[in-house]
Amino acid sequence: MKILVTGAGGYIGTTLTRMLLEKDNQVVALDRFHFGDELLPKSNQLIIVKGDIRSCPVSIFSGVDAVIDLAAISNDPAGELDPTTTISINHLGRFRVASLAKCAGVKKYILPSSASVYGFSHEVSNEDSKTNPLTTYAEANLLAEKDILLLQDKKFVVTVLRQSTVFGLSYRMRFDLAINGMTKGFFQNGKIPILKDGTQWRPFVHVKDTCRAMIAVLAASDDDVNGQIFNVGCNEQNYQILELAKLVADGAEFPFEYEWYGDPDHRSYRLDFSKINKTLGFMPIYDARHGAKEIAIAIRKKEIDLEDPKMITLKWYKKLLNDGVKL
Repeated sequence: MKILVTGAGGYIGTTLTRMLLEKDNQVVALDRFHFGDELLPKSNQLIIVKGDIRSCPVSIFSGVDAVIDLAAISNDPAGELDPTTTISINHLGRFRVASLAKCAGVKKYILPSSASVYGFSHEVSNEDSKTNPLTTYAEANLLAEKDILLLQDKKFVVTVLRQSTVFGLSYRMRFDLAINGMTKGFFQNGKIPILKDGTQWRPFVHVKDTCRAMIAVLAASDDDVNGQIFNVGCNEQNYQILELAKLVADGAEFPFEYEWYGDPDHRSYRLDFSKINKTLGFMPIYDARHGAKEIAIAIRKKEIDLEDPKMITLKWYKKLLNDGVKL
């Protein structure tokens, strides 16, 4: 299968690309590579294209069987840096990719969206629950979902994956994600940083597991996934943030010492993952302890530079803007 992965140079994309290549797929990796292009593997089955989803030519879809559209401004703080740009990429850019893919005869399109579209809820939310986006990032994801789902038909299979908060070791490491940031914080300051007030709920999924979910959609029958939305994760990995920090300390093998930061988080949601388990037989393999452990091991081995500004998305975007680079 020939698969176009947008955002292939990112936190999820660098892992997904490798997993697709391991399954003997040909991968077209499209990215602007703001974080560097040296993070992708060397392979005769990999075609690297430096480009922008807002302007890439239709020719890039030639012979492509499926698109996994990861390209996006990747979290809430970065999304607020320039809301207009966030909408132009996360909503309009991905709608453009989906539209071009359909015109080019691509058979499958997967939109890795975000569980942040649920925003805040006292109830456990499933795919039919009311959405409540609270940030530009979440709103842009929801707009992309709605518009792109309208493109689906019998010849163009569209699937939306609402990913839980992703964690774990990656080739393009990020420390602006909860579990990853907690682990880094202890190594730097001897305490786990916890966003106030610690009672907020959030679902989590390992980076390799969310990639497994995407691959499962590729392998699924069209009838099972066309026009469908799936929450990606498992019920056991809905965590309250303070309790999550205890699991991180346990997995990384350091004492549970913590410090509060920021204002109380206005986002809180728990998800139900019955649909993806029943339809695709998907269950995550890795939990929070595993994620913290693998990151801690990499830090102790000095395989990660904790001071690298590229590992905090917002910080790196600000540097790029200061250097005159357009997002």
